[in-house]
Amino acid sequence: MRGKHLPPRERHFLLLTLVPLYFIAAAFILQPAGEILPGLLAIIREPDFLITDYFVIGGVGAAFVNAGVLTLISIGIVYFLDMEFDGHTITSACLMFGFSLFGKNLMNIWTILLGVCLYARYHKTPVSRYIYIGFYGTSLSPIITQVMQMGNLPLGFRGVLCIFTGVVIGFVLPPLSTHVHYAHKGYSLYNVGFAGGIIATVVVSLLRSFGLETESRLIWSTGHDQEYFLLLSVLFIGMILFGMVTDKTALKGYGNIWKSPGLGGTDFYKSEGGEAVLINMGINGMAAMAFLVVAGGDLNGPTIGSIFTVVGFSATGKHFRNIMPVMAGVWLASQLKHWSITDPSASLALLLSTTLAPIAGEFGVLAGVLAGFLHSSVALNVGTVYGGMNLYNNGFAGGLVAIFLVPVIQSIMDRRARARGGISL
Repeated sequence: MRGKHLPPRERHFLLLTLVPLYFIAAAFILQPAGEILPGLLAIIREPDFLITDYFVIGGVGAAFVNAGVLTLISIGIVYFLDMEFDGHTITSACLMFGFSLFGKNLMNIWTILLGVCLYARYHKTPVSRYIYIGFYGTSLSPIITQVMQMGNLPLGFRGVLCIFTGVVIGFVLPPLSTHVHYAHKGYSLYNVGFAGGIIATVVVSLLRSFGLETESRLIWSTGHDQEYFLLLSVLFIGMILFGMVTDKTALKGYGNIWKSPGLGGTDFYKSEGGEAVLINMGINGMAAMAFLVVAGGDLNGPTIGSIFTVVGFSATGKHFRNIMPVMAGVWLASQLKHWSITDPSASLALLLSTTLAPIAGEFGVLAGVLAGFLHSSVALNVGTVYGGMNLYNNGFAGGLVAIFLVPVIQSIMDRRARARGGISL
């Protein structure tokens, strides 16, 4: 293969592009080619706050093209900034793909990225230092679409307001993301989602104070589970097999991944290598998808996007041992609370609760189940604060749960340790 003769950095970037290219190719099989461009235009025009399934808005093919193209652009930006390929490259690409199935589109992410670039310029630091925060921060892109469609204001004024809003969001994201990390200490992996929730709360509160309200929405496709299950299974099983075949020691690296608690800042790619990470990504993708399907949930734009969040963070914190207890906690909650695991918001919470995987990795199975149990309640209620304008709603909820739960667990463990040592508190 010619790819084997490429330098390692180029080869790894090339391999990562195969994921969006796979779905772009699938797009033209799943939807007539003539419908894809009109579908993309519909995706760009439509409000896209939670929950808006692009499979319904533009068709599955248009949704995959939207996600695939944005992901390729994101990978290209990292490549041409001459950045090192690492676990965060994989995570950011998978998140860009996943959330471009239900919220991010070819038009609404750029002003936020511009704000991040201006922040880097203001501080005289390379853009590469903050570009991943910028990619994650596009979780607030529904705000840009909403501002563009506000009221009866002149088009030019709305355009200027869009640019201003996006730039401000992007400018405040880097310092806020750094600050909030100290609050949850890495026990919630979706750190920018937590920061994004704070920003969205402020922005939406401002809009509401001027009488601009957002209506709740639920656009959710059903009925195509078998074909999407097959499409994803081919990819995930291919990841596992490729990792095992290309590196005979990859399974040992995968075993080492299991031993990690997965705290925020972890990079499995650097510690264990790309092949071990591919195995981890494939196994976690299959496990998350199977859990959802067995629980009775739907495979569609939002849930496939959420599965890809699990897959992406398999390079930077998640593995089978630390995601299963948290997901089990959400499922247990669905058996005891007044909602069903098959409800759209609950299905997303089931998958995205794995932001709290480090709690299970650090403190054990019971702590992970408790984290998932609590997360389900918070995630299903906190979004009303910002009207669904933060796509990483579970990131905000997970940050709150981690801030609440981790000090309690640590205090109990500290008390037990002192008791065993015969030291009185």
